[in-house]
Amino acid sequence: MKKTLISLFTLIGSLALAPATWSQDVKADIAAGEGKAAMCIGCHGIPGYQASFPEVHKVPMISGQDGKYLVAALNAYAKGERKHPTMRAVAATLSAQDIADLSAYYEQHAKAPAAPEGISNTPPKVAELLQKGACVSCHGVNYSKPLVPGSPKIAGQHADYLYIALKSYTVTGNPQVGRNNAIMSGVAKQFTREELRLMADYLATLPGETRVVPQSRLR
Repeated sequence: MKKTLISLFTLIGSLALAPATWSQDVKADIAAGEGKAAMCIGCHGIPGYQASFPEVHKVPMISGQDGKYLVAALNAYAKGERKHPTMRAVAATLSAQDIADLSAYYEQHAKAPAAPEGISNTPPKVAELLQKGACVSCHGVNYSKPLVPGSPKIAGQHADYLYIALKSYTVTGNPQVGRNNAIMSGVAKQFTREELRLMADYLATLPGETRVVPQSRLR
């Protein structure tokens, strides 16, 4: 187990130092991002909105999400590294400038920081699982301050979405479901489905910075 964690930390460190694949040379325009968000609000701008295909779950809260993560996620959908028919169709239409603008626009919606620097009263079984996955090494001690560029804020996110996301890293050979990420695949495959759900359910109860910002479709 110790050797596995050392290997994981080495890989994380190398990725953190490696040149990012995101569009760092594109200057984001928040105002432009607000106009471009019209394509996003039909799912992400409706409180409680639930996706029904290819799996049923609440769509993730992206307002207040880490901007670098949003850029990385949209690029992954566009390249097919994340297999989700709707998101791939949307992301494939976006330019590097569009992705930068949208990510900056949604990042600025963060709620006032509510999570303490360190979480107490974690159920022992869940604490053991989170330690096994070395989750704080990427997502931060309160799971809302990513330490590795491109990692999401996961505290307070919808439990069913977190579970589906974690599970997707263990899926192979499915044309509509799955995520290609060496670090997360290695982490998620250590756990049973029940253990993934336990972690997702717990993380969803934590105070977080992401939220849904309702927006009118008539703008």
